Amino acid sequence: MSGAQGAQELLHAATVASEIFELRPDYRVLLMVVEGVPPGPSDDYSEALLRDAEQSAKDLLLKYPVTQFPHIAAWREAYKSFGVKPQKIRNSLEALTRRVESGLPRINRLTDIYNAVSVKHQIPLGGEDLDKYNGSAFLTRASGKEPFLTFSGGEPQTELAAPGEPIWCDNTGITCRRWNWRQGPRTALTGDTTRVLFILDALEPLSNDSLTEAADELASALKGLSPEVQTSYRIIGPPTSTE
Repeated sequence: MSGAQGAQELLHAATVASEIFELRPDYRVLLMVVEGVPPGPSDDYSEALLRDAEQSAKDLLLKYPVTQFPHIAAWREAYKSFGVKPQKIRNSLEALTRRVESGLPRINRLTDIYNAVSVKHQIPLGGEDLDKYNGSAFLTRASGKEPFLTFSGGEPQTELAAPGEPIWCDNTGITCRRWNWRQGPRTALTGDTTRVLFILDALEPLSNDSLTEAADELASALKGLSPEVQTSYRIIGPPTSTE
């Protein structure tokens, strides 16, 4: 399991398949390993970050509808490229942003913090519990035979990934379907999580500087919980990009 691996080893071993860049040559991902997070429920600290993010998105909504937010629009086009209708299947960023008017979900402190950063910086952002992870992360396109465990109506259900859809995986199987649509419960963060792999996805027009700025704010927010928190990250881009 990943608990036996150090942060740098996990990051170095992570991969993005070439067919992902063939699908979207502008794709980049920032992977961040965070260790020493003090677990806990939602609190005043995470509440303040969520409220700040909600207001930031509301300010943008005064200028244009959610589908015209630049990064959301880019991801809607990306979803079309692998055969998904974005009006029916929404990336995590759009799904969260659409909830700001009624209020972002309050789940647990760690999840609340990364959701706040996702909405404020307009970046799809996922978190995986490294103590439940098996090996290093890799992003590839599905063959259509990969099983994915999820829940429907509170009952466990196994479905197959659609052929060609981007899937994040570890050595056990899929951890997130359709790039950044739905995370599997096996590696989901809980109120007891202390070690996390964060995945920050980017397409143009979002720059690497903006990607790093979001990661830095996430790291700063988590380090505000405890001086024991340690973070490290790596950006993976197309083969011609400088990492």
